[in-house]
Amino acid sequence: MTKVTIIGAGSAFTQNLAVDILNIPGLDEGSIGLVDIDEYRLEIAHQLVEKIIKLTGKRWTVESSINRREILPGSDFVINQIEVAGLYTVKAEYEIPLKYGVNQCIGDTLGPGGLFKTLRTLPEWIKIVEDINELCPNSTILNYTNPMSAVTLATTRVSKIPVVGLCHSIQNTSRQLSEYLEVPYEQLEWKAAGINHMSWFTKLTHDQKDMYPVLKDKIANDPNLLLKDPVRFDFMKYLGAFVSESSGHFSEYIPYYRKRQDLIDQHCSAGYNGATGFYANNWPTWRKENDAEILRKISGEEEISLESSNEYAADIIEAMVTKTPKIIYGNVANEGVIQNLPHDGIVEVACLVDGNGIQPTKFGKLPEHLAALCRSNMAFFELAVQAVLEKDKEKAFYALAIDPLTSAVCSLEEIRSMFNELFEAEREYIGDLK
Repeated sequence: MTKVTIIGAGSAFTQNLAVDILNIPGLDEGSIGLVDIDEYRLEIAHQLVEKIIKLTGKRWTVESSINRREILPGSDFVINQIEVAGLYTVKAEYEIPLKYGVNQCIGDTLGPGGLFKTLRTLPEWIKIVEDINELCPNSTILNYTNPMSAVTLATTRVSKIPVVGLCHSIQNTSRQLSEYLEVPYEQLEWKAAGINHMSWFTKLTHDQKDMYPVLKDKIANDPNLLLKDPVRFDFMKYLGAFVSESSGHFSEYIPYYRKRQDLIDQHCSAGYNGATGFYANNWPTWRKENDAEILRKISGEEEISLESSNEYAADIIEAMVTKTPKIIYGNVANEGVIQNLPHDGIVEVACLVDGNGIQPTKFGKLPEHLAALCRSNMAFFELAVQAVLEKDKEKAFYALAIDPLTSAVCSLEEIRSMFNELFEAEREYIGDLK
């Protein structure tokens, strides 16, 4: 009987994951384990999953505990979606860098926000991985927690258990591109690879016709289309490729768009398109709204949709358990899959999944200018992970010093001052760095 354990079950992802798993054809019985350190959010997640099971009529069971060691034994798959001290730190991670001119939209992957999220997330996650190593060593880890590359990279350094980082940006962006091009999705041919939040669509064709000139012509003649995705379209205009992550996220990973207010005004508009402080100003409210939505669904006031999402977790579970081959895009150890990115880093590529597990497909080389942008981000992740594993505070500072956005705005003296201020503000949450 298949057992899937979700760590951080209070997350908004839990409903979609449970529905997706219960919709797997032929997988009519199994067990879902839920773990969260917040007892209230764990309880409402348990009630929600219980109701979903009842609605599907499947012979699945659900168990939950604030003690992961009670739930992990026997797990075939462990899904990570933890958030460590986010409510207490999101304001500082936005406001302190802003004093130094570092303007963030999301701040959960790169930049000062991404660095300190790494420093507070990895120590707790590594403890969880140690328990997974002990209690369910034959499991597969599916990671949803950001910073995706850093969390997945750290996992490969402390465990031999198979791990894949899962995002929805490639499947979402490929559909967006079909809409922008007004081409049926099933007829659009594309190829994408890179790193999480920075995978490049290196092929974009329809009926053997290159669609990049068409896309460039569209944005040149339709200002409203350009406004829908301003950073990604502008980048494509000059450097030739469309990227997998939203304009707002992507604007933080490169040095071009957020270093001056006039550039922010020109390229970074509302919401996920790059609004200043979008995540910091909204995430605590979104979390409350998510909890309220769960309560409405439990009470029957709001309907629970049983339509499958486009997340990859259930595809992986189905492929491995039923031995039905699937293709997913996953974040995996490179080991030569993308030849001009670091061999020991994490890359995002197409993967075959079947009864033999998750098998990355060889991509070859990215265009060198795109690979160079990926490498700058990968160096940041490498230093941040080393900082945590080696308990080396100075390496954490080095990560911030080479961050593309921070280094475009600040001097080294300013970066040191910002780092020290953030470190003091979050000292109790970031483990034992010396």
